[in-house]
Formats: sequence, C-alpha cells, structure tokens
Amino acid sequence: MAYLEITLQIAAENRSAAAGVYQKKAPFLSQIAGATSKDLLVRDEDVHVLHGFNSVEDTKAYLDSKLFNDDVVEGLKPLLAVAPEVRIYAVA
Repeated sequence: MAYLEITLQIAAENRSAAAGVYQKKAPFLSQIAGATSKDLLVRDEDVHVLHGFNSVEDTKAYLDSKLFNDDVVEGLKPLLAVAPEVRIYAVA
C-alpha cells in the first residue's frame, strides 16, 4: 500500500471550485492502475487530498498520467496560492 498526499494552499473563496476538480472520483478510481481511494480533507489553513494506491510505483505513475497533469493540475492551477506540496508514503 502507498498514499499520495497533496497539500493545496487555496483561498477560502476558491475552495468550492477546487473541491469540484477533486470530486470527480470515477475517472481516478476506474482509470488509474492501482488506485484504491481518494479523500478530500479540508481545514481552515489548507486542503489535503489523500489518494490510496496498491504500491509506490502506482503512485508515481499517477503523477505522470494524463489525468493528473491535464485535468487535475490544469484545473487547479488558477486557484492555487502557491505550488502544491506532494508527498508519497509507503505503508510499512
């Protein structure tokens, strides 16, 4: 198992639009090899997206995918205050 955590700095007024980009679970879970889960965690300070995968390799492949780069990154780019922080965790 592995997790991908993406921390997003998004102004409060842009959060609903950003959530809309990430709410599209169906393509992620059905099109990305090894994808097991996707959760959106919202705090006053920031927004975290937590993706579950079968392996670290599947996680890295997602970061290189068309879905991530063309749909998610491009959709979020105008809403971000700073570049997202991306972390990959392997479950021991």
